[in-house]
Amino acid sequence: MSVVVRRTNTFAVRPLSTQDEQLLRELLDASASLWNELTYERRQNFFDGESVWDTTDYRKQYVGVLGSATAQQVIRKNSEAWRSFFAAREDGEDTAPPGYWGNEDDGRELRTYIRNDQYTLETGDRSRLEIPVGQDLKEKYGLGYHERLRLEVAGDPKWEGEQSRLELHYDEVDDTFRAIQPVTVDDFRQDSPVAEESAALDVGANNLVACTTTTGQQYCYEGRDLFVRFRETTEEIACLQSKLREGRYSSRRIRRLYRKRTRRRDHAQDALVRDLMERLCDEGVATVYVGDLTDVLSVHWSAEVNEKTHQFWAYRSFIDRLATTAEEYGITVEVESEAYTTAECPVCGERDDTARDGDVFRCSCGYEGHADLDASRMFLERQTGTNLEAGSMARPVRLKWDDHSWSESPRSPVRASPNEERTDRSTGDGKLASVETA
Repeated sequence: MSVVVRRTNTFAVRPLSTQDEQLLRELLDASASLWNELTYERRQNFFDGESVWDTTDYRKQYVGVLGSATAQQVIRKNSEAWRSFFAAREDGEDTAPPGYWGNEDDGRELRTYIRNDQYTLETGDRSRLEIPVGQDLKEKYGLGYHERLRLEVAGDPKWEGEQSRLELHYDEVDDTFRAIQPVTVDDFRQDSPVAEESAALDVGANNLVACTTTTGQQYCYEGRDLFVRFRETTEEIACLQSKLREGRYSSRRIRRLYRKRTRRRDHAQDALVRDLMERLCDEGVATVYVGDLTDVLSVHWSAEVNEKTHQFWAYRSFIDRLATTAEEYGITVEVESEAYTTAECPVCGERDDTARDGDVFRCSCGYEGHADLDASRMFLERQTGTNLEAGSMARPVRLKWDDHSWSESPRSPVRASPNEERTDRSTGDGKLASVETA
């Protein structure tokens, strides 16, 4: 049976000259301006109880800079965001309306969308991306009437298929322009066994994700360095706020730091989710179970746990991103209770006479193991009814973030067998980054 799924190729994009870079920035900035104007009108209509669909014809206002097709794509993307918002409200979710792409004073988020038949992407010895621009920009930068902006592309496509709408944005954290190309892939997994395996995730903060699969594989994504940088930026923000004049609560520099902190976190989170999904796809995983932390913080709360789970890791945002990305890979995400998985001994079942010291879980029966990986294994066993013996597990893969990608640590792997020290998701002083309740 033919299977059709959506996959994504990502490329670094480089303007060929300073002038081309300026042109590209103006194009992306105009797209953000269009998004913001349309979003503002729709938000005003929404809060006034009026229809968000009855808006000004912004396409005409921006066609000279963006071109008609690109302006249409930005408007269409905005409409999709509003439809998703209304669908979430109908499902009972308490969610906010679509927001803005930055602002003129502090800097807009540079981003646009190009219709699938409006761009040309070629990779190989002469990799290039050609995109349309509006006539006003062509005249300003000396392009011919039919000429398009040509950009250099770095990277090879991982997936071949029918190309979809291209997203082009500027990554402020990496100071790099990026192109994201969704493609439709036919006969996916045709040469692989039918996907029927499962995986479970233990989401924390020091170890962002600990994962166990029914194939016996385990992955551990470390997050300590990321949190240190997050906290350093938070402290810098607090220092600047303390120096503000009385009556002022923010400044342009503070807002930029907030934005940089968020984008750095989101970049790492996006990359983690995609790296994990690719690994699970190769393992033949069809279902991923992730713990529901909704009631955890209301019972086991501390300022540091709250900062890590809500501000730094942004748990709800992570789950949403996980589900969206998993869908591209044909994987289903199910959020379930993971009560007691970090407090229960996987050998004897003891819950009360157990303890963790940093990364290590210990039980009075003599068992010692990796707290987060053991928790993900027990969570998986509960959801699938399987029994994964510790001795049958592969040596876990430990991954670290280098500001660009998640890669396997060159150091020795995380040890998974009993009575060996492992890494954990504690806050560093023995407190848990997440604690399950009954």
